[in-house]
Amino acid sequence: MKVRIEIDTKTFVRFWLVVIGFAFAILALYSARMPLFIIGTALFLALALNGPVSWMARRLPDRSRTLSTAIAFMAVIGVLAAVVFLVVPPIVQQTAKFIDSAPTLVREMSNQWRGLGNLIEKYHIQPQIDQAVAAIQADAGRFARDLGGNFISGIGSAFGWMMAATLTLVLTFLMLIEGPTWLNRLWSVYKDDKKITSHKRLLGKMHAVVEGYVGGQLTVSGIDGLFAGLTVFILSQFFPEVPSNLALPTVAMLFTLSLIPLFGAPIGAMVITLLLLINSVPAAVIFAIYFLIYSQIEGNFIAPTIQSRRIELSPLAILAAVTIGIYVFGITGAIISIPVAGCIKVLVEDYLERSRDHQKQQQKPLVKLAKKLSGED
Repeated sequence: MKVRIEIDTKTFVRFWLVVIGFAFAILALYSARMPLFIIGTALFLALALNGPVSWMARRLPDRSRTLSTAIAFMAVIGVLAAVVFLVVPPIVQQTAKFIDSAPTLVREMSNQWRGLGNLIEKYHIQPQIDQAVAAIQADAGRFARDLGGNFISGIGSAFGWMMAATLTLVLTFLMLIEGPTWLNRLWSVYKDDKKITSHKRLLGKMHAVVEGYVGGQLTVSGIDGLFAGLTVFILSQFFPEVPSNLALPTVAMLFTLSLIPLFGAPIGAMVITLLLLINSVPAAVIFAIYFLIYSQIEGNFIAPTIQSRRIELSPLAILAAVTIGIYVFGITGAIISIPVAGCIKVLVEDYLERSRDHQKQQQKPLVKLAKKLSGED
């Protein structure tokens, strides 16, 4: 049996106009992904800092939100400056120490190379080694030719990121100052009291998710830095060659890098392990073992206990969100991916709740009619 479907010209044209419009909307969003990302990051930072700014504004004599925002920004900049001051000098010092000890290492490697040369002559593998050396030299020449272009592109990329970071901070500052005013203007547009109450409740939940995530992540990062610094200090007592002043930089580095979910703490631990390796191999090995054990405890107990009641996302959802954030927007995407996923969860739950309420409202007349008919029978 053949079925013939007739579509009038008006419906056909409308369908393709919708498809074309949808495609253009996706293209426009993709073209504007960087500005939208900057605005979204600024909004996240504004939501994270809104609590301290509002707290300070209520306690200032003139309740100046501009002054409280400026104080909050100065505090953040001061913390970042303290981190740089604590982290950079020890790294420079340990690097200089490594350079000073390099001649000794070269002499040791030379002695080992003589023994390796005897093995090469014994097993007649000099042609294979010459071929490998030639390949390395060719790759090095190619790298040297491309170095200029890579350097220039790297400078351009760094400049672009600096401009994006500056714009993000400026937008965050303005959002913190003008945010309450814009919210009041938005609520004044509403005419339905029920809808405005529902939307205020929804916005409050999303704000609580962001604030909860920031507070929880700061707590987890603080625990990471504190225990890592304490471990390095204890190692310095058992291994005199390990400087005890490396403990504070360890706290600052692990605290800062642990703010990047999943990947930040391992990067910081690798840096600390390398710094310890310059001074003492056993101390570096012990610290690496400590971090492997601690990361399991943190991932399975500390972080879930602190964050479970704040965001209520499963480990699979968190890992998926962080992976998408890193591959799409880099490190900043990794930082904001979890609260964004939490806000999406809030929106989905609100939509499902409203859908259930709507279905119940539609079923009520049918239930009344069924009861009435059964009563008449």
